[in-house]
Amino acid sequence: MLARRSLPVVLFVCLGVIAGCGNPSGLDSIVVSPSTQSLTVGQTAQLTATGTFGNANHPSTQNVSSSVTWTSSAPSVATVNSSGLVTAVGGGSTTVSANAAAYNGPVSSSAVITVTSSGVGGTAGGAVVSLAVIPGSQSVSAPGLTSQFLAIGTTSSGATVNLTSQVAWTSSSTGIATIGVSTGLATAVGQGSATITAIYSNSGTVVTGTAAFTVSGGTTQKYTALSITPGSQALSASGQTGQFVAIATNGSTGLLSDVTSSPAIAWSSSSPSIAVVSGAGLATGKAAGITTVTAELTNPDNSVVTANATIAVSNTPPAEPLLSLTIIPSAITVGNLQDSAQFLAIGTFSSVPYVRDLTNSPTLTWTSATPSVFPVNTNTGGTSSATAGIVTAYGVGTTTIIAEATGNDGSIQTATAQFTCPAPDSPPKPGQCYQGSQANALLSTITVYNEGLNTSNWLVTAPSETGTLNVLHCGPGWTVAGNSGGSVCSATYSVTLTQGTTIMLTAPAQQGVQFGGWSYNCTPSNSSGVALTSPPHWTATGPNYCTVTLSPPTAAEPLNSNVTVGAIFN
Repeated sequence: MLARRSLPVVLFVCLGVIAGCGNPSGLDSIVVSPSTQSLTVGQTAQLTATGTFGNANHPSTQNVSSSVTWTSSAPSVATVNSSGLVTAVGGGSTTVSANAAAYNGPVSSSAVITVTSSGVGGTAGGAVVSLAVIPGSQSVSAPGLTSQFLAIGTTSSGATVNLTSQVAWTSSSTGIATIGVSTGLATAVGQGSATITAIYSNSGTVVTGTAAFTVSGGTTQKYTALSITPGSQALSASGQTGQFVAIATNGSTGLLSDVTSSPAIAWSSSSPSIAVVSGAGLATGKAAGITTVTAELTNPDNSVVTANATIAVSNTPPAEPLLSLTIIPSAITVGNLQDSAQFLAIGTFSSVPYVRDLTNSPTLTWTSATPSVFPVNTNTGGTSSATAGIVTAYGVGTTTIIAEATGNDGSIQTATAQFTCPAPDSPPKPGQCYQGSQANALLSTITVYNEGLNTSNWLVTAPSETGTLNVLHCGPGWTVAGNSGGSVCSATYSVTLTQGTTIMLTAPAQQGVQFGGWSYNCTPSNSSGVALTSPPHWTATGPNYCTVTLSPPTAAEPLNSNVTVGAIFN
């Protein structure tokens, strides 16, 4: 031991990067924790390398995660950056190792990372991606007779599972047939055909299946009353539309049914030159004036029930109602004090463009439920460089972030999201907001989501910071073993103290997908990442590209920025 205490200064300098001046004389071993970790594609996990220094009589330990060399045996399964942050890329298993030079030679330790394909709302066989009602149709001869339906789900792995007792069962007409809400047992009530629907929902994912149930005997349902909702509407002559709904009353059961689009109903306008109404109750303003809308419902016995409503058409341009407001993402968790992250506010309107980014709109206000601990930036004039929606953690806990937007017609819509800086355990763990955690982690996250109306086959891809393709693969247009990408996706990148990182996002050409543009914080570019300085900045058919620059920390902004990018797919 005396020899170790008198090591030359050269050796001390060599080991100083790992041990530090306050440590004993050298590194003996390292241990990686946790030793095993299970992730789904797109998730991240922080590994910690703990080094033991000194001799057996006076050992000490220290976190050396940023001083060791990290490697992954299978980067196609999971990658690891220089500080031990693991990112799941594809299904499988990989060994992540930490290596370092120690007093007695090289030392290493490892963890086993298991990655499963992402999927929400499923069973042991994977996510339920489709649902079938078996049999597809059944018929009985008289009221009171019953038939059993089964709900069979198909998972992302191709397996089937009986979900009969786990779905919600409904009948399109309880005057024809009822069905046990959790049993799938249909009971005939009256003559006619009803659609039986099974709905399966788990963690936000919903799949449905339908079947037909026919009652050939009994009394055909007859409607004795009809009403139109709303009773009156005001439209603009510029072609503004308004929807009417027709509700019929069953004379024998008293049940109400939506017959707006029934083949037995006829819609008409007393003055088509003022406003016309479609067979589905949709009215369109043509010229100033007042007209009467009539709905006429014919029963099977040829008896008729009617209802009326009025439309007042003016030459005033229509207001532009704000129909709803959503915050994306719905929740953000940061891992250090003074970390910041950005929420986006997305509004849905009644006219084109239907979906708009209102994050920095002067008509939208951001509020934090605990502004002294988790302040949020509100709009700064609506410029493209504004930083509204950015929340910073100056304490631990969870707060509610509120966005409030005012439409052109004076209507107000609100939305909420959660922002969390986790309270530390004892001892603190990585990703928890303990005093001292505000040291810059030199990591930034890009979050991508879809602002448009296409929810079936849109896709955005991005490489890792080392150039590995498809680390970020967001949207249902990406599939691996039957699994689709998520609707909101994120990937983590490192930056240095002096140089930022530029990442290029790609929206490839997808059949049936119309591209409508990138949000302001992603610069449209060509396939080489060179910014497009003049229109067109994108094409409807694609492929389309944009670049995101993750800036290094500064005195004014001591932490790396997390960037949220919206892309419009229609």
